[in-house]
Amino acid sequence: MRSLLFSLRRVTLLSRHHQPYAFSPIRNHLIPINPTSSFPYLLRHSSSSSHPNGDDAKVAGPLVEYERRIVAGELLDGDLCQLGTLRELQRLYDELVQSADACRLDRYSASAKPTRSNWFWNKFVSPHSSVSPVKGLYLYGGVGTGKTMLMDLFFHQLPSSWRAQRIHFHNFMLSVHSRLQMHKGLEDPLEVVGLEIADEAILLCLDEFMVNDVADALILNRLFRHLFNNGIVLVATSNRAPDNLYERGLQRDLFLPFIAALKERCVVREIGSSVDYRKLTSAEEGFYFIGRDISGLLKQKFQQLVGDEPAGPQVVEVVMGRKLQVPLAADGCAYFLFEELCDRPLGAADYLGLFKKFHTLALEGVPMFGLHNRTAAYRFVTLVDVMYETKARLLCTAEGSPLELLESIVTIADAQQIAPRTSSRSRKSDDIDLCVDNELGFAKDRTISRLTEMNSKEYLEQHSTMLQEKQPSL
Repeated sequence: MRSLLFSLRRVTLLSRHHQPYAFSPIRNHLIPINPTSSFPYLLRHSSSSSHPNGDDAKVAGPLVEYERRIVAGELLDGDLCQLGTLRELQRLYDELVQSADACRLDRYSASAKPTRSNWFWNKFVSPHSSVSPVKGLYLYGGVGTGKTMLMDLFFHQLPSSWRAQRIHFHNFMLSVHSRLQMHKGLEDPLEVVGLEIADEAILLCLDEFMVNDVADALILNRLFRHLFNNGIVLVATSNRAPDNLYERGLQRDLFLPFIAALKERCVVREIGSSVDYRKLTSAEEGFYFIGRDISGLLKQKFQQLVGDEPAGPQVVEVVMGRKLQVPLAADGCAYFLFEELCDRPLGAADYLGLFKKFHTLALEGVPMFGLHNRTAAYRFVTLVDVMYETKARLLCTAEGSPLELLESIVTIADAQQIAPRTSSRSRKSDDIDLCVDNELGFAKDRTISRLTEMNSKEYLEQHSTMLQEKQPSL
């Protein structure tokens, strides 16, 4: 009887908290550019939550659309690696179209509405697994190879009636933690969270899948067991192969079942390319200042951006009631010392909250990274990721170029390639600040690439266009 009462209490809680939890997916689409440009594609924000393709009958899939854009001169002719990946995306698209009813993709179909009352029926009366008949796709490879662009191209060809979400992994995990907090006290809150996510999106597109936290690792293992059992189809991009996720992490043995499930439920595809398309942008060094004791120059640039609006301290609410002190801010621009953002216990949630209010960051004093400030390096990498995803603008002073800042960060494999000490190579010549860290080592190239692109003419023009679109029409 007590067990039955507890089960009924869970149903009551579920119905009480039944409200939409939007992922707030970041919607991007490709914009036309000069075909002779050195940058093959640009992404532009769209605040519209509607799907860009209103006429679903004309949608033929990502490969067809990719070829159309090349013929139209909107994209440079793709390399063989991208074409191979597009064929996989087209294969997935075709299978989803053929199995749309079995996958419960159409949000308006009766079969695609597993409501909270169905949860009780499936849990206690007719428990069964509803694994999708279609396997997803896990794309991994180096930085700048076009993983995100290809996934976005796939996503924006999907029928608008499908239950599909495209979201950055940081945002996805923040949503998961928020839901867990809401369902705190239930016997298995992750089971409820898994059902909620599956209710909203059967096709889940996660950009930049990464795991570097033991808590997230343990959550992902159990969460995706529920998601896959609820019929989720996963499309993900990552810099890491599945077997290298959370490498050398704490309690990794508890994470290994997730890797096995990921490989079982997704086709794994590596994107290899000798080209980093982000670095093909034109160099523009107007906002990245190298040197010490040049804070006056950064403040001068900051003042030029804010104009006549008086700058002063502000307080920003970031997540779940937490507040972040902004030392100096005006007109959508925020000014921080590096230590104030990266030497304090802040994370992706704080940075996302910051850039919901500010579109520009002036960051003073970015140091060289190494063993002595590894934790700050992790936060800096996260900060750059969030800024890039939100298309924020960066002004900064730094002790070196993006490449020089992270030169002392290496993976274990890189460290093993360093020449061993000999009689002619003494301990004095060793880099005593060398930081051997696989997670940072893998993130290094991505961060260098993004910092380079964020300082390019194309990126800054895109940022200006985004600001103009957000301004209310007069």
